Amino acid sequence: MEHLVLPGVLTAEEATETVAGILAVQRPDGAIPWFRGHHLDPWDHTEAAMALDAAGEHEAAALAYEWLIRHQNQDGSWYAGYRDGDAELPVDRGRETNFCAYAAVGIWHHYLATGDDAFLDRTWPVVYAAIEFVLGLQQPGGQIGWRREADGTVVDEALLTGCSSVYQALRCALAIAEEREEPQPDWELAAGALGHAIREHPERFLDKSRYSMDWYYPVLGGAVSGAQATERIEAGWDRFVVPEFGVRCVLPNPWVTGGESCELALALWVMGQSDRALEILQSIQHLRAEDGMYWTGYVFEGDRAFWPEELTTWTAGSLLLAVAALGGDEATTAVFSGERLPRGLEPDCCG
Repeated sequence: MEHLVLPGVLTAEEATETVAGILAVQRPDGAIPWFRGHHLDPWDHTEAAMALDAAGEHEAAALAYEWLIRHQNQDGSWYAGYRDGDAELPVDRGRETNFCAYAAVGIWHHYLATGDDAFLDRTWPVVYAAIEFVLGLQQPGGQIGWRREADGTVVDEALLTGCSSVYQALRCALAIAEEREEPQPDWELAAGALGHAIREHPERFLDKSRYSMDWYYPVLGGAVSGAQATERIEAGWDRFVVPEFGVRCVLPNPWVTGGESCELALALWVMGQSDRALEILQSIQHLRAEDGMYWTGYVFEGDRAFWPEELTTWTAGSLLLAVAALGGDEATTAVFSGERLPRGLEPDCCG
């Protein structure tokens, strides 16, 4: 747990409490809903599982991935929401591409954390089917439609945040394929086209520029790096960062959220700005509850209050992952830095 100790953010005792909080929410079948009584979505379920791996809780994390294996739809997808993680009670039968792709990130992270070859063998068909489902919604410009509705209708409009997350997932899936010596050149081409669209063609995505995720996610997902990443983060800093409170979710609302703050910290770490990342994580300690979990967000003007009144596994999970990255956890740093992910995916010719 040494890598989960960070001055002004987590002590060893506090890290243990937070991990225990996530474990307390996890169902016996491995499902990790937002909190008990709420719903599970595949992306946040995976994020929480990754946090458990970062904390050394590998059996609990493996159980979470077993839940994904058992409940994957025949087309390679998962539904967007399940009531309290009960696979028999989907609350949203739509299938979102970034939700489905993210399983590859978690599975690669678990493999790097455990070195479990049998796990990678068992989950390869899951990753393959999920990525094929996602790429079935890729558009000619490289961007990926964000959702297939319950009736099968494709929503071909693309979201920058979601596509940036898919870009990271594609690289993780390619890393898994390489580890298994099963190259996927079509995935490489798809990832290259998607990365190019993210970097060079903002017009191919719905305008969600009021949301902080659209600001930092191209950096966090690895599509934007170097000087372009620095320029992007500096351009949005004063719009989204609220000193001593954290990161706004959406402009102009006076509402900071723990998840966005921790993800920005991860993006800053990716850029080599660890000091700045630490400051962001220290600024959201007001979101920590007595039981070690974290409030989703806080309204910092007017009638100040935690809102919504919920302590979410994914908020706690994002905090643990950001701390693990700054603390040098090998699996977490490899996944988010791109250290063991393919590079050079830019297509030869892009429109």
